Amino acid sequence: MEAVNISGLKNNPSEALRMAHRDLVVVMNRDRPDAVMIGIEAMNVLGAPGVKLALATALFKDGNLSLVRSARLAETPVSEFIAHVSRLGIPAVRLSEQEAYGDMDTLEAWLATS
Repeated sequence: MEAVNISGLKNNPSEALRMAHRDLVVVMNRDRPDAVMIGIEAMNVLGAPGVKLALATALFKDGNLSLVRSARLAETPVSEFIAHVSRLGIPAVRLSEQEAYGDMDTLEAWLATS
């Protein structure tokens, strides 16, 4: 196990990340543990069944990954990932009403030229 204090994390975050690739890192706030950093590849977290899909779903739902990148992380075709998130009630496409109407206008214009 490694330890880094908050100021060390703030001043040199890449060093803490390198340490997390080797072992568990505890982030200390003075004399108290405040957070834990885990290198998911070093700990083989992503190798456990269902973890990649769950992580990709959570990252997509929170807007941290695009649909395509989430599907790639989940190692599933985009169409299957869309079906997966839709079953969970997570919208695959997030558009405002105005954006949706704009896309429909673009589609109609494109279809008219075909």
